[in-house]
Amino acid sequence: MATVTQDFDSFASQWRAAGYDEVLERTWPPSAVIDTHTHPFAVHALVVRGEMWLTCGDDVRHLVPGDTFELARDAVHAERYGAEGATYWAARRNG
Repeated sequence: MATVTQDFDSFASQWRAAGYDEVLERTWPPSAVIDTHTHPFAVHALVVRGEMWLTCGDDVRHLVPGDTFELARDAVHAERYGAEGATYWAARRNG
């Protein structure tokens, strides 16, 4: 499995400089399922622990540490987390 070489502070600085106004760590419990939903913000995220599956329409991505994903504001998607749960760092653009 890949490892993450960047630390949270560097990630936060990078994405704040790119115009994202909120940066946080999200941790999900083992085997959590988040049904289809949207967010009122755009997001760029980096998986740092565990694994997850992100579904957008017919596209399902399996994400592990070191993988990134982006979602536009109001993008319809669903999330499923692995047996160990997962943690990712999320930069959000609320404006």
